[in-house]
Amino acid sequence: METKADRPLCLVTGATGYIGGRLVPELLATGYRVRCLARSPGKLRDHPWAGKVEVVRGDVTDPVTVGAAMRDVTAAYYLVHALGTGRDFEDTDRESARVFGERAAGAGVRRIVYLGGLTPAGVPERELSPHLRSRSEVGRILLESGVPTTVLRAAVIIGSGSASFEMLRYLTERLPVMVTPSWVRTRIQPIAVRDVLRLLVSGAAMPADVNRAFDIGGPDVLTYRDMMLRYAAVAGLPRRVILPVPVLTPGLSSLWVGLVTPVPSSIARPLTESLRYEVVCRENDITRYAPDPPGHPIGFDEAVRLALKRVRDADVSTRWSSASVPGAPSDPLPTDPDWAGGSLYTDRRERRVDAPPEALWRVIEGIGGENGWYSFPLAWSVRGLADRLVGGVGLRRGRRDAHRLRVGDSVDFWRVEEIDPGRLLRLRAEMRLPGLAWLELRVDTDDTGHTRYHQRALFHPHGLLGHAYWWSVSPFHSIVFGGMARNIARTAERA
Repeated sequence: METKADRPLCLVTGATGYIGGRLVPELLATGYRVRCLARSPGKLRDHPWAGKVEVVRGDVTDPVTVGAAMRDVTAAYYLVHALGTGRDFEDTDRESARVFGERAAGAGVRRIVYLGGLTPAGVPERELSPHLRSRSEVGRILLESGVPTTVLRAAVIIGSGSASFEMLRYLTERLPVMVTPSWVRTRIQPIAVRDVLRLLVSGAAMPADVNRAFDIGGPDVLTYRDMMLRYAAVAGLPRRVILPVPVLTPGLSSLWVGLVTPVPSSIARPLTESLRYEVVCRENDITRYAPDPPGHPIGFDEAVRLALKRVRDADVSTRWSSASVPGAPSDPLPTDPDWAGGSLYTDRRERRVDAPPEALWRVIEGIGGENGWYSFPLAWSVRGLADRLVGGVGLRRGRRDAHRLRVGDSVDFWRVEEIDPGRLLRLRAEMRLPGLAWLELRVDTDDTGHTRYHQRALFHPHGLLGHAYWWSVSPFHSIVFGGMARNIARTAERA
């Protein structure tokens, strides 16, 4: 009789990201054991499958932690990339792939599975965009590692919460008339995220003599213009007017996408650069090893319908923003008041609330996104716009779920650093700032049994610019933070 320990063990990197976070439950459902390698294991704590997997701390750039994570592993999934970490991201990707392949070979791993990008036919690697070039190079390094490797190469992935889908959705829904870059005429072969996950799972069980890349795509080959028009039809929107112009460079295109959609220009740029090339599958050999079940591959219209249903049902399990913003701070929250790390500015607010603690907590956990920040909406909007103009994420990321939060969730330009349901929500700022910032919201009761609301904003300045920033915005704190405390309390009382 087979025990749990007898089942094959899969290592998943990138489990805090969009694809990795969805792949883990698929592997579990197939019968695999799963180990996740994460720089910040706490971000996986609140996932519904967290108690069914082993989580180890580590980084793909660190040979020691990668080697330890590979122990007893049958198949290792490489689902990370250094895009957006700086100009040398290609060097980081190259070194990470080399470390991963070497450690997998040393540990006797039977297969590596990698999700890369579909590259255009006839275009030399050196002429590709840095994003596509790096993805192609990583695949080649893994194929040469000595470990049988399955490289899946996909173009645009259509699924609730994917960056490509969010970009398509917001451009189409917000702009009934669009002056667009010429890349809207480029042919693309999109694929539904459900098919990507199905093929990733199948990739782990390929025969030992298979060591190659596979093109994967859906049944439809469309231009980006076709995709926008068909999205509008599926979503029940009036027909969109699309006017392509040749003058929008990739840089200008990414700024345009960044202003209209929740996807910041730092992520939009590699996506738009990739759309300059025709990316259509040149073979369909994957079906020899993973035959299509009935109803698959899923067509574009059906993929959009499924994604929209998830969005409307607030059932989006992971989003493109699930992974931390590249370069986001990871310093621990300064202890207060005996922190010895330098200046620490604090704005504290406290109010008695004539409502049960549960009612107050519901308001706190629902903050951000469509519910806003309960004070001076114009100030928050201006701050979000200013952040996007300097390349930050802005306010448009919204929330994964309108009512529930978990560690690692993005909430506009914040990220959930800690949550103790019913008691504490701590958010870390991911906006562009000359320092580190946190916002902490807490519920408790006083000695008389009344509900108390505690709010604390903390800022650790970096250099003179950081100090100047705090003092320049502090006159507005009574309006922004004071108004927030009052309105959160009032909303809980009305509820």
